[in-house]
Amino acid sequence: MSDFRDAARGGLSKSELEAVLRQVGDERYHNRHPFHYRMTSGALSKAEMQAWALNRYCYQAVIPRKDATILAHAEDPAFRAAWRKRIEDHDGEDGWSGGIARWLHLATSLGLDAEAVKSERLALPATRFAVGAYLSFCTNRTLFEAVASSLTEMFSPLIIGERVPAMLAKYDYITEDTLAYFNRRPEQASRDADFALAYVLSHADTAERQQQAIDALVFKCDILWAMLDALQHAYGAPGNIPPGAFRPESVQ
Repeated sequence: MSDFRDAARGGLSKSELEAVLRQVGDERYHNRHPFHYRMTSGALSKAEMQAWALNRYCYQAVIPRKDATILAHAEDPAFRAAWRKRIEDHDGEDGWSGGIARWLHLATSLGLDAEAVKSERLALPATRFAVGAYLSFCTNRTLFEAVASSLTEMFSPLIIGERVPAMLAKYDYITEDTLAYFNRRPEQASRDADFALAYVLSHADTAERQQQAIDALVFKCDILWAMLDALQHAYGAPGNIPPGAFRPESVQ
């Protein structure tokens, strides 16, 4: 595993910076996490799948709020016009017909109660802390760093391409309708990643800013990794579910 803390020392060309950013994803994106491997191998219990959907909802729900904070930092109207598409993707034009609604459909299709999922009260403490840390990062850091943290979108089509076929093949209670959320995500993620990468590469004009971009992406990968760590610890054998968190009947 590489140490990226001094990856931009001496300065990088645009192509070198992009190569480092892609290396961060190759080494640290959560498609390398044991929980993901268990998911794609068919080894998750239905309780673990439910816990994943319920906890991931917290992350999905914060995305438009995170993107709104990024918009608030942006002075360029062209940037705002491009970035606000992300909010529309998740909220929908009417506020409740976008990606968040489709994720809720995924959760309820797995047998979860919609109001319990939306309340987020049964999510793991670590999930809530991780999601809050991501929102805080995008609120309090520079626009450049917030945009760089979104570059995990570069790797989203990869994990979806691994996840969806495996889930359909390995879990008889999951259907294409269950996973409708993922139908649009590869195209949306690729569009968003292309825009964010171009922005980062054009604005990373010093070694310091290049390192900020790398650090922001590492941070975001850590957020996603920590969320799966929490799921594995709580719902994998032998199970260490914290007080107040989702406790499916099958693991009580």
